[in-house]
Amino acid sequence: MATHRARRRHLAFAGGLAALALTLGFTASPATAAPPPPITYVALGDSYTAGTGAGDLSRPPLVACWQSSPGYVDDVAATGRVALVANLACHGAVLFPAGPFYDGVTPSVFEQITSSVGQSALHNAGLVSITAGAVDAGSLLALQNCSTQDTQLCEGTVSGIIANLPVIESGLEIIYQNIRASAPEATLTVMGYPRLFDPANGLPVIPPANQVQVNLAVDALNATIAKAVADSQTNAKFIDVTKKFLGHAANSADPWLVMILAPVPPFDRLPDANFHPNEAGHLAYAAALLSAIKPAQLAKR
Repeated sequence: MATHRARRRHLAFAGGLAALALTLGFTASPATAAPPPPITYVALGDSYTAGTGAGDLSRPPLVACWQSSPGYVDDVAATGRVALVANLACHGAVLFPAGPFYDGVTPSVFEQITSSVGQSALHNAGLVSITAGAVDAGSLLALQNCSTQDTQLCEGTVSGIIANLPVIESGLEIIYQNIRASAPEATLTVMGYPRLFDPANGLPVIPPANQVQVNLAVDALNATIAKAVADSQTNAKFIDVTKKFLGHAANSADPWLVMILAPVPPFDRLPDANFHPNEAGHLAYAAALLSAIKPAQLAKR
């Protein structure tokens, strides 16, 4: 009997403590939830995503898919907020293995997506980033024809490029739709391109009028990319980097773009990295991407 009375007193005491704790607002703290794993990340596209400008300046011979590091993809991965599965981008990549600017060697964006490696990487991707369209639009031709004193040649080249942009837009839409089909759970981030020049600054090779024309071409291409994103009927998100690069053009006092106007070793030619983001430029791209997509929010979906 004494034992039963003691047990009842113990239970009553314990119940009283529990009631007091509730009255005072004390509750047991739940175990801290483990943070979600980083979202898986796949990168596609052309030289800007391949890291051109961040490391080696020139493309070695006989290299089909040239990458350089640490490009913006590597910078994003280095934060630990995403888990980079694959960077399939290649310097010089066009949208499809066809057209006047296809070199017959470099894997196109379409081939990056549809390759066995691409399909495997994209299947479970949570984030995909891409830069594409500049090569197809004729960026190299524009720079060649505008890097002279011939303003009429430059203006005519840019006018032709802008007139052909609706064709580029259709190709971009197809690419975004293919990415969506291959990576149904991923957020697709489509990065734009920066203006290359500040026409107010001097540059002996490219006169101010031609700098203006090149920037017009970049603006028109960005508008085309943004429209393709909107019309693709996917979850693609366009990230404009124009404002971020203001004051950091290739011919600015603090350039975020490579511009070397003399041949460099080991190939004694103008570097392939010209007019691509340098290390600071790639960091700016990474910041723009991370700011736009907020990986922690993606991981909670």
